[in-house]
Amino acid sequence: MTAGPAATARERAGLLLRRAARWIRHPPLTIRTRLTLTFATLFTMGGSVLVLALTTVFYRAIFRPLPANAIPSSLDPDHDHIIGLSDQIRDAAASHLLRVSLFLLLIVVAVSALLGWWIAGRMLRPIAAVTAAARRATDTTLHERLNLPGPPDELKELGDTFDEMLERLDAAFAAQRRFVANASHELRTPLALTRAAVEVTLAKPAATDEQWRTMAHDVAGSTEHAQRLIEALLTLARSEQGVTEFDEEDLADLASEALDQVAARSRARGLRLETELGPAVLRGNVALLGIAVANLLENAVKYNRDGGLLRVVTRPAGADWQEVQVANDGPPVSVEQLDHVFEPFHRGRHTRRSSAEPAREGVGLGLSIVRAVAQAHGGRVTAEARPSGGLSVTLRLPTSRGPAAA
Repeated sequence: MTAGPAATARERAGLLLRRAARWIRHPPLTIRTRLTLTFATLFTMGGSVLVLALTTVFYRAIFRPLPANAIPSSLDPDHDHIIGLSDQIRDAAASHLLRVSLFLLLIVVAVSALLGWWIAGRMLRPIAAVTAAARRATDTTLHERLNLPGPPDELKELGDTFDEMLERLDAAFAAQRRFVANASHELRTPLALTRAAVEVTLAKPAATDEQWRTMAHDVAGSTEHAQRLIEALLTLARSEQGVTEFDEEDLADLASEALDQVAARSRARGLRLETELGPAVLRGNVALLGIAVANLLENAVKYNRDGGLLRVVTRPAGADWQEVQVANDGPPVSVEQLDHVFEPFHRGRHTRRSSAEPAREGVGLGLSIVRAVAQAHGGRVTAEARPSGGLSVTLRLPTSRGPAAA
């Protein structure tokens, strides 16, 4: 059975009453209100102590007994009357002083509360600016910055930190937009080639077996390229999710396996192979590390010149680091290109691949996957342009990682 309207209304009324009671017991106070109350309370306590101390000193001063040398030897008949009158005057003066002091204290407390409210507002103005910027922050307003003025205090540091966070978010959103655009372009290319091959063949009134075979060959090639791209995207997404399984592995063994995979292509292009595979044992995800090392060698072969150098080195890089370095003799790389070699779908001069480019250009995700694997393992990857042309890419990883690192 469902509750009727009356029961629902009673439940809502009870909920409102409970919220009201909770608000009365614990009213929501802003930081500005709390600072103001703190200032007013401290000033009230200090002023009260001052008034009490002043009144005590005044009472002691006016009620202090006269010294013996100040008392006359012979008393006037009206001496007692004069003494009583002076006591009344001193009592009245003390009472008046106390009332005036309390009145002035109330005025000073009120003024201090107003000043505390104003000062707290000025002190918390940077926080209000940060809050407003956070509320209006969207993917289209991430370029805005606070640039808080003022001395280098905690609030200034908070504003600068928020600006740095906006800058990182802006770069991340821009990279994501570029990634989506490039992925759409890369996936559209094989689909467009497949559709064109099918439509051209179907448009012929009497296609021969050779034409059908040619169309099937084109469709198979486009499908294979799309499959490689999807697999690379899945590997990149898996790498960016982080690593949860760690095993002990030697980078030298992974490099040897990767060299076996590119051996045929290296011989076909006449590459000069130089290896220095020293022991470089670490803990990591073997599958992802194998993909990263293989991508380094495949890129070195793809973007090498015929008869060029292919150099592979594995070695320790200090007490807590291991590294693998791959160098080639490819075309010269400018400083501007070095800033983008690890971005998805970047291929140097061939960032946008046309249908006429050779298949060896790949899908443009090799070094992006290497960077993702390095970051997932707490390492880093760097690239340097060689004076004679080509790149020298170094993948540096920590020796211990994961639960066994402790």
